[in-house]
Amino acid sequence: MTKNNKTHEASFRDPSGSVFHDGDTIRRVINPIYFPQYNKLKTNGFFKTLFKNNLLIPHEETFVSEDKIIITPQKIPFITNPYEWGFEQYKQAALLTLKIQKYALSKGFILKDATAYNVTFHKGKPIFIDTLSFDFYKEGTPWRAYKQFITHFFGPLVLAKYHGTEVFNMLQSYIDGIPVKLIASMLPARTKLSSVLYPNIHLLAKMENKHSEDYKAETKIAKLSKKAQNNIIESLYNYISKLQLKEASEWGNYYTKTNYNEGAFKTKKDLIRDWVQPLNAQKLIDVGGNDGTFARTVRDLVKHIIVTDIDSNAVDFNQKQIQENKETNLLAFVCDVLQPAPGIGFNNTERESLINRLKEYAPDVTMALALIHHITLSGNVPFEKSAEFFAKFSKNLIIEFPKREDSWVTSLLVRKREFINHFDFYNIENFEKGYSNYFNLVKKVAIKDTKRVMFLFEIKNNGN
Repeated sequence: MTKNNKTHEASFRDPSGSVFHDGDTIRRVINPIYFPQYNKLKTNGFFKTLFKNNLLIPHEETFVSEDKIIITPQKIPFITNPYEWGFEQYKQAALLTLKIQKYALSKGFILKDATAYNVTFHKGKPIFIDTLSFDFYKEGTPWRAYKQFITHFFGPLVLAKYHGTEVFNMLQSYIDGIPVKLIASMLPARTKLSSVLYPNIHLLAKMENKHSEDYKAETKIAKLSKKAQNNIIESLYNYISKLQLKEASEWGNYYTKTNYNEGAFKTKKDLIRDWVQPLNAQKLIDVGGNDGTFARTVRDLVKHIIVTDIDSNAVDFNQKQIQENKETNLLAFVCDVLQPAPGIGFNNTERESLINRLKEYAPDVTMALALIHHITLSGNVPFEKSAEFFAKFSKNLIIEFPKREDSWVTSLLVRKREFINHFDFYNIENFEKGYSNYFNLVKKVAIKDTKRVMFLFEIKNNGN
């Protein structure tokens, strides 16, 4: 690596190698300690099979010497983290990890790491991104990443079944996985009767209660046949495949509840397309985009599109469409605009904050449709503060403003009760004034038969 190269902040824990930035290109350096594994994985077709089946991010070998090998992985436009996935996405990531471990075992290897951060979503599907997570399998030894799989995947999924997908946010506090004892304590007592949950969570938690018991437990499982390991993998795979949220989703007909008739709905779509097309956008993000309906209006015009929403069910619904329609240039993930994912881990830099990732992504167009009233009235965020948020990563901003007369705005204002007069500032004049601190107004169009106005802004040269 030259002086201009910078080691990735999330890549200091593995002695086998590290990821670094070579200008705008991400590369991975492999240290001599991992040469035997890497060369075997390469020569026996292991990597090639995973690439072919879209299980592992493909790479090219770009430099080889006696003291290092450098590989260049296929570029991933945007990395999402586990606490930004919907329930079905999380399931898919878990099943991918088990599928890879089972295949590795059949070829004389194991996954030495089973962290959820080894998976992200790319071209519509989950994909494994840590090329150096494989090691040689030694006959009779247990899967040493088993507990990590439980704390990163199985435990969070089971907790989500009973408590909702908000539990995925716990991964922001527990970057090394939710402790087994905590997982066990949050599950109903009846789960101890489950032939899958008892051994994989409750018994595991019991074994951890004391250091002496932990030592005895490790001693007891020091030997485990390959067949027994496969049985555990299949048991977990089958259980996770059937997992569903305890409460059925009420989401799915969002756009039947909007203040748009058919004509206005089409007008809004046409307007978005007319505004995006001349911008020649390569990247676009639709913040609060629900199931991606409006983002899909310009899917053929934009190379890569991100759609976020606070509703995990909406994100899963969008993900289902992405996979069914093979929309490889769309990415869906969960985002609460009022509390964007922070930087976490050692020095708070192992996993970058959402805002930093969006800055690096640098979308050419940001859309925020039917969102500003939620930010302003539900979140009590002044217009200039939300403008500051969008200005951090937006070049062009298409934003929709529902007037006070809009029924959804009226509903939010009524909830303010005796404080309703504190929100007299919510009007289109103050909105434009607040956003003029960071953006220049390019276009402004009222949508016929609605109480909503569409704005196209461009960032000022001094925007942050």
